[in-house]
Amino acid sequence: MRKIILAISSVVLISNFSCKKAGLDPGTTIANKAAGGWWVTFTQGGTDVFGLGTFFLDTYNTAANGDSIWVDDLGHSWNFKVKAQINYSSLSFATANAQNSYYNSQVTILNGKILPKAGHSRAGNITDSIYFQAQFSDDPSAATYVISGTLRTGFIEDDY
Repeated sequence: MRKIILAISSVVLISNFSCKKAGLDPGTTIANKAAGGWWVTFTQGGTDVFGLGTFFLDTYNTAANGDSIWVDDLGHSWNFKVKAQINYSSLSFATANAQNSYYNSQVTILNGKILPKAGHSRAGNITDSIYFQAQFSDDPSAATYVISGTLRTGFIEDDY
């Protein structure tokens, strides 16, 4: 009987320790504090010059999961998707003349910043805020646009 208990205990201990994995949690990425879906506006001088209202924009990690994130308007505004360099300690991001992945043009992102718990959703819930300026190589006016808004909370009352 003692040999059976010893054998079972050995199997349990071996299987318990052999299944432990070190390193990254597979459910997160390095960009988890910067990644998300955002309800944003696209303005120039405080005016919604294109009548877009509030639309959805995504930020997410690149395949390298390193010092860059994708900034993707999902075709809702200027139709842009670019990689931007990010500083994770300050949650600031920018890029200069980055190739647009949707069509042949370049996008510059300036003064990008994610501000934890600095925004209020449509229903007044506290959430993260995003702000950046964008310039587009195919814009004849060479204007600088402001894209800003709040992180999607997942509550129905906060969706636009």
